Amino acid sequence: MYDSLLYSVLVGFIGGIALRSFVNLGPVFPVFLLVIAGALILTMFLGFRSAHAKHILLISICLASGALGVLRYDATDKGEDSVLVSRLGSAVSLEGVVMSEPDVRETSTRLVIKVDTVEGSPILVSEKTLVTVSHEPVYEYGDRLLLVGRLDEPDNFTDEITGRSFDYRAYLAKDGIYAEMYLPAVERIDVQKGSRVLSFLFSFKHAFVGEVGELIPEPHASLLGGLVVGAKQSLGKQLLEDFRTVGVIHIVVLSGYNITIIAYFIEWLLSRLRRSMRLLIASLAMILFALMVGAGATVVRATIMALLVVVAKATGRLYDVTRALLVAGAIMLVHNPQILVFDISFQLSFLATVGLIYVSPILTPHVKFVTERLNFREVVVATVSTQLFVLPFILYKMGELSLVALPVNLLILAGIPLTMLFGFLAGVLGFMSTALATPFAFVAYGLLAYELAVVEWFAKLPFASLSIPSFPLWLAVLWYVLYAVLLFMWRNRQSTGILFKEGVS
Repeated sequence: MYDSLLYSVLVGFIGGIALRSFVNLGPVFPVFLLVIAGALILTMFLGFRSAHAKHILLISICLASGALGVLRYDATDKGEDSVLVSRLGSAVSLEGVVMSEPDVRETSTRLVIKVDTVEGSPILVSEKTLVTVSHEPVYEYGDRLLLVGRLDEPDNFTDEITGRSFDYRAYLAKDGIYAEMYLPAVERIDVQKGSRVLSFLFSFKHAFVGEVGELIPEPHASLLGGLVVGAKQSLGKQLLEDFRTVGVIHIVVLSGYNITIIAYFIEWLLSRLRRSMRLLIASLAMILFALMVGAGATVVRATIMALLVVVAKATGRLYDVTRALLVAGAIMLVHNPQILVFDISFQLSFLATVGLIYVSPILTPHVKFVTERLNFREVVVATVSTQLFVLPFILYKMGELSLVALPVNLLILAGIPLTMLFGFLAGVLGFMSTALATPFAFVAYGLLAYELAVVEWFAKLPFASLSIPSFPLWLAVLWYVLYAVLLFMWRNRQSTGILFKEGVS
């Protein structure tokens, strides 16, 4: 009964958010759902009990949770009440603080500004805006800036390759950003107005990336910075496109995969300890690492997903981990309900985690012919599991199918842990002595050169990727329903096998 109640709450809450993401039925709609839920419960208390009383209770809880999901979404959707939105299309003067790490692109830098003053007058509730500035001068997290320029609404755009439109406006709105400025006049008013902890973490990250840049040339240094500390440095438009073409864009930025590698490596170092102790230390290391790289929303989500994968692998308790995964997803949605529909990174990380938890145990017995050296068998299983499970979503959302993703992932991912290890040691030892760091940097450079060569070679193949102009939502849903049926059948077969063995014994 406890599980039924929990799943009713989760399904209702997530369903309410999903519905509100596509349709705004007005403030009366959640009240309507609550009234229906209350009426259903009232009928039970008035004595109209039946054999379906339990189902009526669950439906009423689901409806009430759905109303809460709609209300939570409404609470985060501040577009109509935004002071900045009311100034769109006009030149304004803003003051605010750089609230996250600057995003350095190939030709410009993007800053997310927490605006607290408009035209010299403080506003009651701080708002965010996205500002594009030139590379020079360099602005940092915590800088207080005066911005004078035109405030515009973000424009949606169409992908040149697939021809699909991207709702960039909704993508930014999920983070509370409804306006942007392009190359305004900027004056730095003050510095270090942000969190001291984050300032220290970003300073360490920048120093680390600087040391790596002294030891390893570009673009190898930028790739290593993305692998180890999630540094937002440009790899160049063409190279990024190559990573997308061959299906390994996930290694360029800090993702759940990178964080999981850290946990697995620590578990290997502590292999002589008890499993519970290894799991605890590895989990703490993942949390500390997330803090070190800034603990942004994407990193936090990746860390939570990676933690669940590690727990599932260590305990083998799929049912409990499934419940934990759903609860973790719901907690993320409570914090920001708009990520359910408008954040591709959340959707991909969730699906990839499901694939690792459920598909990996099915594939493992069938790949025993693959060597376990350098953890290669596990890389094969993880790669195939995630690729299979995210494929329908990628086809629906992006319309681009990489035909070489599987071999490229297999050729690259086995070396990523060593690349991260030697790269990290090179950067840290670089603080003490260049001579000490050079041997580690040399090994890291060799691994990075190999990985970049694989990406560039496969990306040049004429059949490397296939563009699919239209892949309907219903087909993606049907695909996942088929996955669910197959997983259900496998679980039943496993349960039957266990019961049969127990009966024979």
